[in-house]
Parts: sequence; C-alpha cells; structure tokens
Amino acid sequence: MSSSRYLRGDLLEAIARNALKKYDPHLVIGMGVQRVPIEEIIESMGLTIEYQYIRRDGRILGETVFDDGYIPLYDMKKRKYGLFFMSRGTIIIDASLLGDKTDSRLRFTCAHELAHWLIHQELYRGSGEAAAMANNISKSSDTDRCIERQADILAGALLMPIGKVKQAFYRISGENGIEVLAKEFGVSKESMKIRLREHGLI
Repeated sequence: MSSSRYLRGDLLEAIARNALKKYDPHLVIGMGVQRVPIEEIIESMGLTIEYQYIRRDGRILGETVFDDGYIPLYDMKKRKYGLFFMSRGTIIIDASLLGDKTDSRLRFTCAHELAHWLIHQELYRGSGEAAAMANNISKSSDTDRCIERQADILAGALLMPIGKVKQAFYRISGENGIEVLAKEFGVSKESMKIRLREHGLI
C-alpha cells in the first residue's frame, strides 16, 4: 500500500465540522452540548454498521470495508473462523463492545472507522484490504501508525466538536471538570484530555 498523505489538523477539523453540519448544524453551532449520534450519522451517509466478532482474541475492534468481498470473522457459536460477504461501505464493529458499560469505546470505534471512510478511501479501495482499528498498534509500520493516528484525530473531532468543547470547558470548572466533560460528550476521560491538549486548553 502506498504511504498516506499528510493531513493537517485544521483540515481534519474542517472535515469533521462539515460532516456534522451536514447531519445537524446544531452539533457544531449554537449553545449547549448535544452528544454526537455517531451511529446515526454513519447510517445517514448510506453506510451499514454490522456488529460481529472480528477476532477470537478481541484485538480488532473495528473494520471498514472499501470493496465488496469476503471478510474473515469469528463465529462465536461455531467457535471457528468463517468467510462472510460484506458490501463496500460496511463498518464492522466488534460485538464485544456492545457490552461496554459506558459505551465510550463503542462510540470512539464507530467514529474511528467513519474517519477511515472519510479520508482513506483512496488508500484502500481496490487493495482488497480493510482498515482496522486494533487494541494495540505499537508493532505496526510507520505508515499504518500514521493512518491510524489520522483516524484517531478525526474521530476525536467528530465526537468532540471543538466549539462545543470550548463552551463546555469554560462553563465547567473544578477538579472533576474533565470527567464531567467526558460524560457530556460520551467519550472516555483520556479522549477528552487528548482533545483539550490538542487545543491548548490544559
């Protein structure tokens, strides 16, 4: 696969803002926080979400399918892998995330996979590969890490529109501020910390 092109942070912010505004302008403008309905946004783009067990060990949390084809998935009932036909534009989310107590991991995985669809189609289309979100990418190549980092940044921008984050940040104070912000936006505390650091708020 060819190396990924570098996408600046401001461009990723613009891509997120445009995607959110197209679905509902109130997600990025006006007062008040509205939790981003990421699964509904995905489906509004004509994409399909499938909840399946991707790998037996749970190391792959999500995959985005760029070409019609057969995808190896783990059949929990038969306790073995099988090939399942998936159409282009399918986002596969590991079914184990449906049991997430806070659903923040599920939401971020959905946003991460949507990010791949929005910015990495040219890298994957026609390659026979799917973009996958793994639990740990430390052993991946530099190119893969760059691609995954871009998808993480865009996922954060989709789930935490910066204008709304700033409004809420200046409204909420105290030592539990980050925890409160994370809960309002439906993300993890770590994701919120990263988002605030990216914009010099902490």
